[in-house]
Amino acid sequence: MKGNTKIIAGLNELLGYELAAMDQYFIHSQMYLDWGLTKLYERIDHEFDDERGHATKLIERMLFLEGTPDMQTRTGFKVGSDVASMLESDLRVEYEVDAKLKEVIALCEAEEDFVTRDMLVVLLDDTENDHARWLEQQLRLIKMLGLPNYLQSQM
Repeated sequence: MKGNTKIIAGLNELLGYELAAMDQYFIHSQMYLDWGLTKLYERIDHEFDDERGHATKLIERMLFLEGTPDMQTRTGFKVGSDVASMLESDLRVEYEVDAKLKEVIALCEAEEDFVTRDMLVVLLDDTENDHARWLEQQLRLIKMLGLPNYLQSQM
């Protein structure tokens, strides 16, 4: 099915963010594992799997629309150097994904591609209510407990 080129372009922009988030979660999860922060490793490894699922859905939809997925672009990729900066960087990329999802959802509505819109709404819910919310909680816990106590709770 030949798809709308604007929607395919929007999906590719989203893919760049999802691939960046996926790569970022992957390296951060491995850093947590190396540091012995097992709970953080498990959660961020789960986020890595979620982002891979998001990227897969975008790729599948683009292929269905006869588009070509851009697997090279990584938008917003930034590896942190310590736990707080890693969580902050992960939250930043989730906020960027959230904004881009809303933009492409609006485009899908304007172009009357409601199937793509409905798929993106599911990704938006996952981004806002799971990923971003959890990261916000962790940063709030660091402020409330202090970094040493937070780190101890993540071992």
